[in-house]
Amino acid sequence: MLKNKYLLIGCILLSFLLFVMYIGPKLPIVDTKLEGERLYFPENGKFQKAPFKPSERQWFGSDRDGRDLFSLIVMGAKETIILIFGITILRYLIAIPLGLSGYKNRGIMSKIIYGWHKLFSSLPTIFIAIIVLNMPFLVYAQHRMYWAIFALALIEVGRVSYIIQQQAHLISKKPYMDAGITIGMKPINLLKNYYLTNLAPDVATNFCLDVGRVALLMGQLAIFGIFMKVDFVQVGYGVSEIVNTSLEWGTMMKEARKDVVTAFWIPFFPALALAYIIFTFNILGEGLRRFFNRHLE
Repeated sequence: MLKNKYLLIGCILLSFLLFVMYIGPKLPIVDTKLEGERLYFPENGKFQKAPFKPSERQWFGSDRDGRDLFSLIVMGAKETIILIFGITILRYLIAIPLGLSGYKNRGIMSKIIYGWHKLFSSLPTIFIAIIVLNMPFLVYAQHRMYWAIFALALIEVGRVSYIIQQQAHLISKKPYMDAGITIGMKPINLLKNYYLTNLAPDVATNFCLDVGRVALLMGQLAIFGIFMKVDFVQVGYGVSEIVNTSLEWGTMMKEARKDVVTAFWIPFFPALALAYIIFTFNILGEGLRRFFNRHLE
């Protein structure tokens, strides 16, 4: 690993991320109650109104409710990572068997994979996600967050399964596959010993890159005011308002277009945290690619 700088740096960055997720909320500098204060009275007798600028009192400043932004990011780290990984893992749990089922590159499964890939690759992922998550049955669903995770995972299942299908097709043409079939190996053994073993390096590398893609998508959705976890609050007679109830980092950028002018720190630090995830898993993916390539040489 010491010779593979990308893998080493990726593991260090990932370790820090895990530290923030599990140890961060226990640190004394983190306000776990996330209590906000709209007004702050310094010793000079004057008062300040939220949002507060970054200072020694609040390193990252505060949001518009006066809550410490540093504490919000630390407390929301676990939820953010679980959400991103949930989407990515579900995507691969569907895509891997789907891609393997079309390894012959012909037949009905191959057509489904190709059609799925082309359908959702014709438009940017963010546009499709906005359309899907704004559908009434998803907006008012009782378990919206789980349905949203499922929907976002499905959008790019076609792309991932198509990549796996093409790789599986190449593996099926290798001489050792013919040898395995000749000696009478069972399909389950061919799958385990040849397909999955040879696909594992590419799947692991692409999985890391996809974690970064999902993190970017979460940030984009938040800027458009689309959240994974919401609640309905009655603001008048027969009138309800959709309110975000999540601490996921992207949701802190919901008013980024306004905040970037009046309180730039509010969208800046959550965006920096998401960029850290993207950078970490891109570096880790590159490290894994080099690691596996070296062992295959």
